[in-house]
Amino acid sequence: MSSQAGTDLVMTVRAAEKRDAGRGVARIPESARKALGVLSGDTVVIEGSRRSVAKVWPAGPDVPDGVVQIDADTRANAGAKVGESVTVSAREVEDAEVIHLAPPETLKRVPTGIIQRAITRDLDGRPVSVNERIRLERISSTPFRIVSTTPDSPVRITSDTEIVVEGESYDPATRAPAGTDGQQTGSSGSGSGPQSPPPEKPSGVSYEDIGGLDNELELVREMVELPLSEPELFQKLNIDPPRGVLLYGPPGTGKTLIAKAVANEVNASFINISGPEVMSKYKGESEEKIRETFERARKESPAIVFFDEIDSIAGKRDDESDVENRVVAQLLSLMDGLESRGDVVVIGATNRVDSLDPALRRGGRFDREIEIGVPDEGGRREILDVHTRGMPLADDVNLDKIASRTHGFVGADLDSVVSEAAMVAIRNRPAEDEERAAWNQNPSVSRSDFEAALASVEPSAMREYIAEQPNVDFSDVGGLDDAKQTLREAIEWPLSYGPLFEAANTSPPSGVLLYGPPGTGKTLLARALAGESGVNFIRVDGPELLDRYVGESEKAVRKVFERARQSAPSIIFLDELDAIAGERDEDSNEVTERVVSQLLTELDGLAENPNLVVLAATNRREFIDRALLRPGRLDTHIEVPEPDEAGRRKILEVKTEGKPLGEDVDLDELASETAGYTGADVEALVRDASMRAIRELADGLSPEEANAKTDELIIEARHFEAAKKRL
Repeated sequence: MSSQAGTDLVMTVRAAEKRDAGRGVARIPESARKALGVLSGDTVVIEGSRRSVAKVWPAGPDVPDGVVQIDADTRANAGAKVGESVTVSAREVEDAEVIHLAPPETLKRVPTGIIQRAITRDLDGRPVSVNERIRLERISSTPFRIVSTTPDSPVRITSDTEIVVEGESYDPATRAPAGTDGQQTGSSGSGSGPQSPPPEKPSGVSYEDIGGLDNELELVREMVELPLSEPELFQKLNIDPPRGVLLYGPPGTGKTLIAKAVANEVNASFINISGPEVMSKYKGESEEKIRETFERARKESPAIVFFDEIDSIAGKRDDESDVENRVVAQLLSLMDGLESRGDVVVIGATNRVDSLDPALRRGGRFDREIEIGVPDEGGRREILDVHTRGMPLADDVNLDKIASRTHGFVGADLDSVVSEAAMVAIRNRPAEDEERAAWNQNPSVSRSDFEAALASVEPSAMREYIAEQPNVDFSDVGGLDDAKQTLREAIEWPLSYGPLFEAANTSPPSGVLLYGPPGTGKTLLARALAGESGVNFIRVDGPELLDRYVGESEKAVRKVFERARQSAPSIIFLDELDAIAGERDEDSNEVTERVVSQLLTELDGLAENPNLVVLAATNRREFIDRALLRPGRLDTHIEVPEPDEAGRRKILEVKTEGKPLGEDVDLDELASETAGYTGADVEALVRDASMRAIRELADGLSPEEANAKTDELIIEARHFEAAKKRL
């Protein structure tokens, strides 16, 4: 135990790191640690409107002085919100002999032994006080309440502490024993001294439950939390507080979760209205439901009214949608009249923001539109931290690697990955009764379980397109060294060396065109580039974008680029570009002209997004519209020619790697004899020779007999000679 300096520090509360949720940890900067005279693992008292205790851990180097990071439970125990000031002081505590807990109503039937084991395993060394709530992630997200301690709290839980689970559960909504009128029960024989009153509400979803959206969360807090928690600020500034916030982005990115977290953090009522449930076949009933919702919010204020899938009830008005027109009109009227609403904020969420009626999107209604996009690698790591809290992970699980491999995965996808990995672990339990019983006592989720889960979960942002992370790189492409280097400089460098381009004040190429005869490796080069750079690879065959209906082809192009932006960094590969982007003239097809125009528009907008690169391939460059090929669009042209002898030698080396070649096979000789072969031709030659060797060995044998002779399989020179004659 360190010597206690007795200094009190006033510090600003910040949300905890994702992995610290439920652990009773207070992270403080080095300067604060020295001022308090404490070491990591010591105890501090955090005092807001109530008092709580927490274990000291060091904060990261990016945390400013004067900031203390604590989770939602500790904030509730201390009676403080994010952004408020608390007093932090050092405190020596004794080890607890006995702790009495009240379980939440939902867990009153959980055996006491399971709870005791969970506390011993997860809360060893944690300081606690009477009336505080503690969370056991492996049992429930709903916290327990400390009823009493021996000796008087605050105390520290150790492996020797006796855990007593009270027979009477409590209602987490009131923090009181279930079935009572809300009066607090007395201590059960511990002699604890006077304590802070319990928090009024449970935390529910907190800021620590949202990963990868720190910037977006701060914007929502600014628009929602401040008007509800500090309305006097807006009065002093003589401005109206924000009336509404519109959250938009792909499904599963956390729009609803953010709204719930903000509502819980400000202790506001949360009224969730799903768009379709408002609609009714009877005239006037839909509008009445919306009016009742706002009336209820005024009575329960401070409140947040959350319209999920708001596009389903507030689409663009037209002459054919009578019900929708009336609902939009009612919503506009209520949001315009919000000055008499009390402390009520409206949040809307949609993944089709352009479908909303424009009147809703002006100032005074939805004052700010915040995009909740697909998380980047750091965000995915945070989300994995959130969903694996309390999960017993094996030592071989590397969350950083999983985060780096999951481009395009939204929060809901990563939640599915973690859940599926746990299910795979359960399915793969030992079959023997004794081994299974031992595993059930100490289960774990391994790397192989996550590998199986990743193979079965597809990123939701990209399901409509062929999105992949190719498992090939430039080592799988024989020859074409000049094309590889040019591709690296044009595409991989801007993705990897963004700061250098900024320092040079240089824009990276907008797009790259690969051209050359069929079969020379254009598509393989594109896939290898994506594999080298580790980004999403979205392949779109040109003809699949075409549609006979007016406007559908352009819409398909817009959708491809929109999806790619959502899952950036990514590479869009437009194969057979000449099929959709032919030269525009008097005889050209109207659909093709519109597609070319849309492509030009999208390519012109790429300069604003260096994490999105367009590759195109064609074997008929002369047929492509010249406007697409000018600088600023597909401005880098790379020829992929037929390989020379050295190139064919490298391709043969790649394609025969790992094959049982006979001693009489001379790759140099094969390379010299295959003049005029493309890369695809060389691959076909090797495949045909391999098939001939297999056919020869398996001839006249049953599958079982043939499979038993795998050691005898040899691909000889004569097989290649026969294959050349066929090709």
